[in-house]
Amino acid sequence: MHACSIRNLTKEYVLKSETVRALRGVSFDVPEGDYVAIMGPSGSGKSTLLNLLGCLDQPSDGELLLGEDNVARMTDDQLAEIRSRRIGFVFQSYNLIQQLTVVENIQVPLYYQGKLGAKERQRCIDLALRVGLAERLTHRPMQLSGGQQQRVAIARSLVNDPYFILADEATGNLDSKTTAEILALFDELNNEGRTIIMVTHEDEVAARAKRVVRLRDGLLQSDEQNDPAERAEAAAKALEMAPAE
Repeated sequence: MHACSIRNLTKEYVLKSETVRALRGVSFDVPEGDYVAIMGPSGSGKSTLLNLLGCLDQPSDGELLLGEDNVARMTDDQLAEIRSRRIGFVFQSYNLIQQLTVVENIQVPLYYQGKLGAKERQRCIDLALRVGLAERLTHRPMQLSGGQQQRVAIARSLVNDPYFILADEATGNLDSKTTAEILALFDELNNEGRTIIMVTHEDEVAARAKRVVRLRDGLLQSDEQNDPAERAEAAAKALEMAPAE
């Protein structure tokens, strides 16, 4: 089964009297358990594709299947439902709520669904432990490092058991050591079967994915598998080059 399928996806914007074709018929599949890096220069269409995959916008034409749901023609309310329940977001800027603790931040997606019981809270605690925050459960974001805040965001992205984790420049605000740690966590999650789609402009980050999709001028330029041995070498190199504390 595919976590998502993209079929001849097109997105056009009308700016005054000009029509901008941000995506011009892009097609590819992301099987369950895949780990895809999406790359491309400014204006390539990768941010537009990110918004479509995240159900933050609708395509002008084509099909976009998330699991078995064709979201291409859904209403805004339907998209919001899919977005809150079936997609796990990880942002460059973490997007945590400063007044909430680690566990409470992880619980936010469940809060909007009215799921606030003991079972749900325990799931959030378990996810915090899974991402290495055992000693930080009651801390607030201002008491955490950037890497720890991103771990909270990753745990939050998992709380609804999403079709995939959608990461937007997830290491862009992190130093090299913390970047290596966060990418190692993504590796672990992917090895456990989690599907990851990551938008990045960094070759070193893309080298850790199983596959790299490149866009240019709204078109699919290439779709290539990374060699497993080279992925392992990139991971080892990242840890080796990261400065020790």
